[in-house]
Amino acid sequence: MTDLVRLFDSDVPSLPHICAEMSGNHQGDLGKALSFVRAAKQAGADSLKVQVYRPDTITLNSDFEDFRLAPDNDWAAYKTLHALYEKAHTPWDWIAAMFEVAKEVDLPIFASAFDTTAVDFLEGLDCPVYKVASPEITDIGLIERFAATGKPVILSTGLAEEEDVRRAVAPLQHAGTPFIILKCTSAYPSPHEALDLAAIPYLARTFSCPAGFSDHTKGAEAAIVAAAFGARLIEKHFKLPGDDTSVDAAFSMSLGDLPAFKRSVHLAAQSVGEAGLRISEAARPSLSGRRSLYVVRDVRAGEVFSIENVQSKRPSFGMPPRFLPDILGRTARRDVRAGERMSWDLIDGGSPTDDA
Repeated sequence: MTDLVRLFDSDVPSLPHICAEMSGNHQGDLGKALSFVRAAKQAGADSLKVQVYRPDTITLNSDFEDFRLAPDNDWAAYKTLHALYEKAHTPWDWIAAMFEVAKEVDLPIFASAFDTTAVDFLEGLDCPVYKVASPEITDIGLIERFAATGKPVILSTGLAEEEDVRRAVAPLQHAGTPFIILKCTSAYPSPHEALDLAAIPYLARTFSCPAGFSDHTKGAEAAIVAAAFGARLIEKHFKLPGDDTSVDAAFSMSLGDLPAFKRSVHLAAQSVGEAGLRISEAARPSLSGRRSLYVVRDVRAGEVFSIENVQSKRPSFGMPPRFLPDILGRTARRDVRAGERMSWDLIDGGSPTDDA
């Protein structure tokens, strides 16, 4: 079982899987696209995801109002959807080359496919996992095509109500297809107050599947919180260092920052632990720092133990401080030197109870 496919098995424990999303961050250059694969591997990405579509398979080349980008859109400079996707898409021969390089460097690679022709193409590349992008979650026919491949599926929920998710997972459940659901906010960049990361464990419980986070924020904070909420997979847009020309560069993290990002996310996940209160093995050596009862002045045989000669001090090798009221007013069985641990055998009559 590969690390990527293992994600879909809830019974196999793992730290959050960090997927580097390239999206359109190839700067329109095949060499840069291939460099991205190698750089992602070197930076420690657990997998790489690409987007597979053509402008004509995702929209129409039309100047009608429906196809124009609104002035307040983050990509308004491209004027139309078709022009944006022409700039952003990754040519399919580049995709094939990226799959080859990923195989060479041993980096798992998979894809968001936006229509059935993309699925057919990716099947030829033996794509191991398919991603349903947020806008495609209502395209049940496409999801059924994913299920028909027999490959695991990742669903992103950035534009979904709960009923949309129920409809989307139904064909996957019917086909017995393993799936992961990602909490997502389709805003670029996403404001933190709009993330609702508490939905991650809710999705996992409600749909009996692993859950994760598709991160469109600029920093690492949201992913760290997602890890604390049990995110199994964290997908984030990355770019080559210094890239400020790619279409998604403005909200993407530099691959140079991926090692620190991954380390922080993993530390957050490791910090969660178990519900309840226990003393961890790591803390046990510090138990000696707790207080206990010590004789603080020399006491002669027959002398009364008092607050002046028995007190609570560090370390913890003597009797617990809760027994102090039971000791005060009783007499010493023998001479006791200051610094000795208080114990029942120093007291005339010993323990006040048989089982103390």
